[in-house]
Amino acid sequence: MAGRSRLPRLILSVEQKKELERLRHSRTAPLREMQRAQILLHFLDGEAIGGIARAVRMTRKSVRKWVEKALAMGAEAALKDTYHRPRAPVISEEAKAWVVHLACSKPKELGYAAELWTRSSLARHVRENAEPAGHPSLARAAKATVHRILAEQPLHPERVQYYLEKRDPEFAAKMKEVLLVYREVALQNEPPRTPGGSPNTITVSVDEKPGLQAIANTAPDLPPVTGRHASMARDHEYKRLGTCSILAALDLHDGHVTARVERRHRSREFVALLKDLDTYYPAECTIRLILDNHSAHISAETRSFLATRPNRFVYVLTPKHGSWLNLVETLFGKMARTFLRHIRVQSWEELRSRILKGIAEINAAPVVHRWKKFDALEPSS
Repeated sequence: MAGRSRLPRLILSVEQKKELERLRHSRTAPLREMQRAQILLHFLDGEAIGGIARAVRMTRKSVRKWVEKALAMGAEAALKDTYHRPRAPVISEEAKAWVVHLACSKPKELGYAAELWTRSSLARHVRENAEPAGHPSLARAAKATVHRILAEQPLHPERVQYYLEKRDPEFAAKMKEVLLVYREVALQNEPPRTPGGSPNTITVSVDEKPGLQAIANTAPDLPPVTGRHASMARDHEYKRLGTCSILAALDLHDGHVTARVERRHRSREFVALLKDLDTYYPAECTIRLILDNHSAHISAETRSFLATRPNRFVYVLTPKHGSWLNLVETLFGKMARTFLRHIRVQSWEELRSRILKGIAEINAAPVVHRWKKFDALEPSS
């Protein structure tokens, strides 16, 4: 039979006993609180320290510590750890600032191969260079220490966020020129239209969508089946059949699309698109092209063709990195959302045929694409 405790009795209220019982059987409370609740309940039953230690599988010293704390300060205090700081922090603010400065530099600047730090590599560099840099408190800094120092800062040097440097000094002027064309087109499109036909200058937005892949399934698609899969099922393996480029010209007056699907995107393919435009529009009209500075648009071969059609084509060039100013990009977005989405084919020729069919469907119900924001044209106050 277990011995009786020689310590004073622990006196608890009914509510305190219920709380200890709740903690004793809790599945969500911290383990240390569950163990201490068991210790106090055993002690309430009059058990000796040694018996309690065997019952809860703890040392006699630990059991006696929590029992004496409950006798001195109450059961609630015995269940919790008293906050304490054994010693003052040894890593100074200057040392932390040094770690942050290192994290914001590139490892390659310090003789390493990496472009960005990992927490492990930064911690290793900190340990190796802490004392020479005058921060001996970081001589044994672990990865977790470096992580805590950086977590206190709003900086994230381990991430890369891309931005676009404006490399065209005439960006604003070129953008304004394009927007003025869009405003002119908007005025031309307003009713009432000129009786009998189109304006003397036809404005067309031109660009290419390169690198579109012809992808074939290696197994047939499975339609949705109730109780098995709610969506179409597709095997994850596929076969690449090559790529194509869509060369498109969007009429900004009536939404008509003139397009070609080619295996490559060179001057000869672009000249072929210009010939299609030349054939489609009346001979007395001037065709104004909004396009970028792609080499195929300004090559010697293209200029040679343009020389054979004097006064037929007029270029309006978008600024460098200003593709978003070209309205044909909205057409490519429409293609991507509709007939190009999840497209699978059995041959490159099938891909070409289906793209041309999708463009024919667009031309069957054309939509006029409009530029709606002209803030850059308003005079600054």
